[in-house]
Amino acid sequence: MKSSHHILIRTLLLGFSVILFSGTVAYGQTKAEQIDELLKEYLAYSKFNGSALVAKDGKVIFKKGYGMANMEWDIPNNPNTKHRLGSVSKQFTAMLILQLVAEGKLDLQAPITNYLPEYPKENGDKITTHYLLTHTSGIPNYTSFPDFFKDVSRDPYTPEEFTTKFQDMELEFTPGEKFNYSNSGYFLLGVLIEKLSGNTYEEMLDEKIFFPLGMKESGFDHHSDILKNRATGYENNGNGFINSPFLDMSIPYAAGSLYATVEDLYLWDQALYTNKLLSQKHMDMYFKPHTPAFGSFHYAYGWMVGNEALGNTTDSIAVITHAGGINGFNTQISRQLSDKSLIVLLNNTGGAPLGKITQSILGIINDKSYDLPKTPLASKLLEVIASKGIDAGVAYFNKNKDNKDFDVNENEMNQTGYQLLRSDKTKEAIQVFKLNVDAYPKSANVYDSYAEALMKSGDNKGAIENYTKAVEMNPGNENAIDMLTKLGVDTSNLTKVFEVPEPLLESYIGVYELMPTFKITITKEGKQLKAQATGQPMLDILAKSNDTFYLKEVAAQIQFIKDENGAIESLTLFQNGQEMNGKKVE
Repeated sequence: MKSSHHILIRTLLLGFSVILFSGTVAYGQTKAEQIDELLKEYLAYSKFNGSALVAKDGKVIFKKGYGMANMEWDIPNNPNTKHRLGSVSKQFTAMLILQLVAEGKLDLQAPITNYLPEYPKENGDKITTHYLLTHTSGIPNYTSFPDFFKDVSRDPYTPEEFTTKFQDMELEFTPGEKFNYSNSGYFLLGVLIEKLSGNTYEEMLDEKIFFPLGMKESGFDHHSDILKNRATGYENNGNGFINSPFLDMSIPYAAGSLYATVEDLYLWDQALYTNKLLSQKHMDMYFKPHTPAFGSFHYAYGWMVGNEALGNTTDSIAVITHAGGINGFNTQISRQLSDKSLIVLLNNTGGAPLGKITQSILGIINDKSYDLPKTPLASKLLEVIASKGIDAGVAYFNKNKDNKDFDVNENEMNQTGYQLLRSDKTKEAIQVFKLNVDAYPKSANVYDSYAEALMKSGDNKGAIENYTKAVEMNPGNENAIDMLTKLGVDTSNLTKVFEVPEPLLESYIGVYELMPTFKITITKEGKQLKAQATGQPMLDILAKSNDTFYLKEVAAQIQFIKDENGAIESLTLFQNGQEMNGKKVE
């Protein structure tokens, strides 16, 4: 399930992120000891509380639990603790769908109304199962509906009942035209599985995956079941942990209702190197990148396929991965086929930086330097707000934002703002988002978030001002455009295509070196300028002025720089509130 306001988009520039600490290479320690030290540090900062497993060359080299599975009874997490998986469930749903394809019961390219005749034909005739699997159907994502968590998420539904929540809604785009993460699509895949098999989704999981692979500690999570070794989900409210809000598990369904242990996910990983579940032809379909790139990743069927940074270096490695988030839990599984490595992180306090932790573990197992955590300023800010109020929190942030003992992170500040917003602390959220705007004035995303909080407070004028700023900085920000339209603003001037003279476009063609191992190549097809970063696919870049371009797939901009003689000498990449210059070398 999507656990934050925006889907996490991988950075265009591999390894270009905020450095938490000076590079670390631990001499004299085994890899297991280094991983243990890393996770203990994250535990100490309340940034990881769960179970972890790491394999190398197909063999488990590390598995351990951290913190508490149940804080009321002081029951520790262990490798056999059962955690809710959230969207890591999607890879199992996709597997069941491909098994139906292999059995000749389903054509991925046929309209879903061929199999679900009761689904409204106006939309269903345009949508294929392939579109559902790849988040390209255009069906609105139900977890993003207004007041979904407040008004809908606690009530039980049958799959057919809940489908009516979104099936008649207008599609967000023509199916197949764009990628937009949608839990609704994967919910509908569960309905398809039940319709074509004659069994429940849960029965099919057990029969087709869990029983054959010996995954005895995995299943569909029901709140009513007495489930041995099940972790409780918690959230940090800035003043310690609280129990996460109740969520009826009939609602995540095929998009996110499974539980498992790290040990069972190792069995799953190992089976995916075989043809126990699918023929090689269908396994190739399962892992094939099916969408255009967003950052350095493509979406396959229930998996993301791309390149992940190794530690804090500019080196990267090909991975197959997916993250998940659901009330009180967040999860990540990352597979490296080149050496059959596996990293599984299951956290039961929500919001852990599992992507950063995974990168550090990748650094450890590949003998690269990696990051140890610093005290997150965003979490300390939340504590101060909870105990002393927003004014004290703002003062604390301003006093410590340049303190090198703290990690100041745009995304974590954004998450803090949304945590306050979800708790109806709108005034406090506005102040936190404003701090983020001041700290990262070149990031379009911070203005978008600030605008949302202002809009919720009734300050439509402020919301319009900041949504407009977000679109001006990134005209590909469709959320901001949609919000401005709802606020009655004519966005045609903001979204109109800027025409760059042909000779100027020609002058931008070339290769620009941002790092010795990272270059951006600019080419042109007709009047369309394109950019391709090292190891990544080619993307269109769209003009917002004569020298500044933006990408629709990634929240990033490129500006071309002239020398004193008017020749193009470099470009600057703006992304995640940061900027990096690349000299033209070819």
